[in-house]
Amino acid sequence: MFRSGTTGLLADAAPSPDPLPKLDLRLPTSAGEVSTSTRQAASWLDANWQSWVEGALRIVFIVLLAMVLRAVVRKLITQLITRMTRHSEHEAEFGRLGGLLANSGVVNTERRQQRSEAIGSVLRSVASFSILGTAALMVLSALGVNLAPLLASAGVAGVAIGFGARNLVTDFLSGVFMIMEDQYGVGDEIDTGVATGTVLEVGLRVTKLRGGNGEIWYIRNGEVKRIANMSQGWSTASVDVQVAYREDLERVESLIHETAEQLGKEEPYDELVWGRVKVLGVESVASDSVVLRVEARTTPGESAKVGRALRQRLKTAFDEAGVRLKEEPAPVVAVPAVESAAPSALADPSSARSLAAKPIPLQTD
Repeated sequence: MFRSGTTGLLADAAPSPDPLPKLDLRLPTSAGEVSTSTRQAASWLDANWQSWVEGALRIVFIVLLAMVLRAVVRKLITQLITRMTRHSEHEAEFGRLGGLLANSGVVNTERRQQRSEAIGSVLRSVASFSILGTAALMVLSALGVNLAPLLASAGVAGVAIGFGARNLVTDFLSGVFMIMEDQYGVGDEIDTGVATGTVLEVGLRVTKLRGGNGEIWYIRNGEVKRIANMSQGWSTASVDVQVAYREDLERVESLIHETAEQLGKEEPYDELVWGRVKVLGVESVASDSVVLRVEARTTPGESAKVGRALRQRLKTAFDEAGVRLKEEPAPVVAVPAVESAAPSALADPSSARSLAAKPIPLQTD
């Protein structure tokens, strides 16, 4: 039967491959069988050694390529993180990425180093997992393993784990963004809504706080909806100064400025007070006193210390200047008591009570 067309011609022209000799696994019992078994083994090795060498070279190439690619990617990530943590003054040299994680004026060098290490560790772990996982699948494919059932099982298992560990994934992603955005760091005083305290440790899943009473709070990053950081930027020390109602407020304000400037020149307050102390004005007025609001910008977390020192210095300055804190009450005039009492009913001899009180006269015979 003839085959028509180009396909048929090619099929007739192509030689059919010789079937591989079937190995006889029985133990040889004679010299002829030994010779036959040797020829079969040599023929089998001659037919398969090339595919073995090719598969081995392919696997070695895949492994070497994966290791080189992993090393290059990790090196690039390290350089990228170093470039992103540069100070903002190097932005012109390093481009837009320079200073992205620096947050100059807010985060110190140790804080930037901690953030860069955390972010770099996450990125390097993700890159290593992706590269090595892909290389492992390619090696299994080179060994002749059918990857379709494996990938299907991995997909089903991934969906099941995703549903079961959705809170863990949420905590992890929230922790990554908290570190990248520098919402808080170790040593910061924060309020998470659930707890308030000093940050002891920032993890990708849990943040550890030390409360005001010494307790330790473990807060999942995915459960934090809002964060108030009292240690970033600067703090404000607010002091309410009470003076008597009739005091000269301009003189009092001048005295407050002088006292605050003197405080800012002394150690350690010369580093804690940032800028000139401001008298915002009258906060409240009473019949015997006036309250002035004073504010000072301070180092983060040091507002209470500066406020206490400022109150103490103002008290001493007011005592020396004779500034009263409250109007003295007016003296109370004592009214003398009336010595004369109301007239008694017995004073009238003609009254009924007076007549009733008279003694009965004696009767004589």
